[in-house]
Amino acid sequence: MGFNKINNWLHLWLGLISGIIVFIVCITGCIWVFNEEITLLLEPETRIEKQDKPVLSPSEIKKIANQEFPDLKVSYVTYQQGVAASVGLGERRKGGATLKINPYNGEIISKKLKQDGETDFFRFILNGHRFLWLPYEIGRPIVNYATLVFVVLLITGLIWWYPKKWNKSARDKSFKIKWGASFKRVNLDLHNVLGFYSLLFLLVIALTGMVWGIKWYSEGLYWATSGGKQLPGRDRLVSDSTQLNKHYTPDQAIDLAFQKVISENPKANGFYYSFPDTSRAKSTIGIYIYPNKGQFYNSKRYNFDQHTLKPLEGDEVYGVDFEDAEFGAKLRRMNYDLHVGSILGFPGKVLAFLVTLIGASLPITGFLIWWGRKFGKKKKGQNKKKKVTNKHETFQAQIDKELDQAISVLQIDNKNNQTI
Repeated sequence: MGFNKINNWLHLWLGLISGIIVFIVCITGCIWVFNEEITLLLEPETRIEKQDKPVLSPSEIKKIANQEFPDLKVSYVTYQQGVAASVGLGERRKGGATLKINPYNGEIISKKLKQDGETDFFRFILNGHRFLWLPYEIGRPIVNYATLVFVVLLITGLIWWYPKKWNKSARDKSFKIKWGASFKRVNLDLHNVLGFYSLLFLLVIALTGMVWGIKWYSEGLYWATSGGKQLPGRDRLVSDSTQLNKHYTPDQAIDLAFQKVISENPKANGFYYSFPDTSRAKSTIGIYIYPNKGQFYNSKRYNFDQHTLKPLEGDEVYGVDFEDAEFGAKLRRMNYDLHVGSILGFPGKVLAFLVTLIGASLPITGFLIWWGRKFGKKKKGQNKKKKVTNKHETFQAQIDKELDQAISVLQIDNKNNQTI
């Protein structure tokens, strides 16, 4: 069996096996790309114009949240310029509540109490994208390795697509969709032509997606892009528990830490901070600053000891400013923005949306091509055979009719002869 036959066989059967998974992952990713924009469109009341005054301190927001839900602990606050601050209470995977608050005056815009296991629409979409709505330990590996198979499909598809001759006819078939042709031809063009044009972008999306799920691939990619360095483990930072209650109260500590970070980043377009868990003396204060709206690769991360406010150093990937990081670390930090297209801003997200939509269509058009070649010819052959058979039967019937007429004439002549 030659190389091309092996390549085509792999493309066919890997595509048939992984088609449904690829479709679900691509279509959910397509929807997720614009989750922030769609949410803002559906909740226009959460639009908050930027004001020339400081936002509320963490302790003030915590006080407002605790008045609404006194039985729940405030865990985090996230804010993007132009929209309301989102306050999370309780544990994310065990129910809780979410408040949308005006970050300047503390007005509660909306509140929602979530039961254990309850998810909103976009969390439902993300769960499908990440683990097919199956138990995480089952669905996650399926998605991860189906994505790896999809990478193989893109490469084998390119090899299959590559024209043997670069004449005008081959170029037209490879780069143009013949809209006026039959359904089968249009479907074939949609698969081949759109697959080619979206190939590089789909590869980027697939390869960045595997970073979160396949350990050996993630570590190998960092090793290759960092000059042979090992990917640093995410060691959990801890506060000095021996300093408990010696310097600051928890509210004082997070307010001071927040003021320090904001003063160093006055032009930031967003932030995220997590409150220290007072039931755990080693819990820390974490604050992320987002310089650009809708982008995360160049975020600045700060960690503080909740008792002494001593800055805690992170790893060489996330613990340094983006500008000071090495190439491998920069690429790792850009991973999410590359995955959803936001690395290029809003136009990049539009591109990611269109590309993943094409990605979702490839298993469908590919299946229709296989079905037509597998069963369409057989049906066509049966129809042709039936047509030949009908023609033969019609011809035979005509001969029989003429023969009957001839016999009738002979019988009449014979009768006349007997009468004479």
